Amino acid sequence: MENSSKRAVVIGGGIIGATTALKLQRAGLSVSLVERNNPGEGCSFGNGGAISPDVCVPIALPGMLRKVPRWLFDPKGPLVLRWGYLPKALPWLLRWIRAGREDRVREVSHALRALHAQSYVMYEELLGERAQGLIEMTGQIYAWRSEQPAASEAFSQALRAEFGIEVQLLDTATLQGMEPGLCKSFRSGLFFPENGHTLNPLRLVQTLVTLFEQAGGRVLRETVRGFDVADGKATAVLFDKGRLDSDLFVLAAGIDSGTIARKLGDRIPLQAERGYHVMLPNPGIAPRIKISNRESMFGMTPLETGVRIAGTVEIASPDAPMDEARAHAMLDHARNMYPGINTEDATYWMGSRPSIPDSLPVIDRSSRHDNVIYAFGHGHFGLTGAPMTAELVTSRILGRPGPVPHEPYELKRFGGS
Repeated sequence: MENSSKRAVVIGGGIIGATTALKLQRAGLSVSLVERNNPGEGCSFGNGGAISPDVCVPIALPGMLRKVPRWLFDPKGPLVLRWGYLPKALPWLLRWIRAGREDRVREVSHALRALHAQSYVMYEELLGERAQGLIEMTGQIYAWRSEQPAASEAFSQALRAEFGIEVQLLDTATLQGMEPGLCKSFRSGLFFPENGHTLNPLRLVQTLVTLFEQAGGRVLRETVRGFDVADGKATAVLFDKGRLDSDLFVLAAGIDSGTIARKLGDRIPLQAERGYHVMLPNPGIAPRIKISNRESMFGMTPLETGVRIAGTVEIASPDAPMDEARAHAMLDHARNMYPGINTEDATYWMGSRPSIPDSLPVIDRSSRHDNVIYAFGHGHFGLTGAPMTAELVTSRILGRPGPVPHEPYELKRFGGS
């Protein structure tokens, strides 16, 4: 079967689904993109906007478990667990603890670097001239109030050094010179010149989808309920009303992917790491480039729509109501970071990062249906990992070697559970 006669359905209209649909279409497949809402309006809409090729450090690290009790009992801290949800979250949390072993962290670090390193180049290939005014490589800053970055940062720096990643240590004068609006209590930082951000995460997804549609791609607004299967293959995706037959299926539906994958026979440790953002449309004093407060674990990004304050982790059901106090806590931290920032007309948002304990996504065939490809679980790094994910999905479908090894992202790492 020639590529032009192959039909593919991509389920999920966030950044992963949008890049994958466009890449498959350009490989010659006839592609339909299925999204229950408008493309880009899910978790991809609300992220902090970071595009970080130099991110090679997973979330679970050696020694982090010692910090968790302090975080959990700090009402303004970066991590909260809704205690009634603990029995359901416990298996995932135990896997997260195991993923923080130093040997495993080093393995994951190499896989994250492979997934992220070419993200800017690949976005420019996907977007062409539309990359202008949409993505910027202006660098990113990590900031601390101490004279030196936290001692715990040494291990992360050692991982970055293995890949020759350029990181500049900022003393107080240099940090304050780069960010003159920053509170004078911040005295040290790290600058990552090869990182940057998108000026609008929603517009980025919408632009990719527009390119897809202009080239003949089809977008369907439907809710996926399951699949028809026969002889070890999926034959159609089922909606509330109706169905869509296809030769190939890609599951890139974010946090909903775990439920859909279970219907195909795969139980994957996917947890909602609920994150919050505050949007300030007229901030006045604002960061010049994306900056992260590494003590309170949130970031501030200058977008074309204002300043976005984003971060924190809340372990809870994705359907639980929003706890606006989490967003207000970030806003308080932001005021302390940039005194005088204008917080009038602030808006608040919450979304569920689709997170796997070792910080690596699943990019693999379904264990029981080899014409279904999984592409989800990017957690904090979806915006950065999307272009390479699309390449790996496409290479699997076309039966050719990927630009980086497939193995680190495969289902087999979860064992039989």
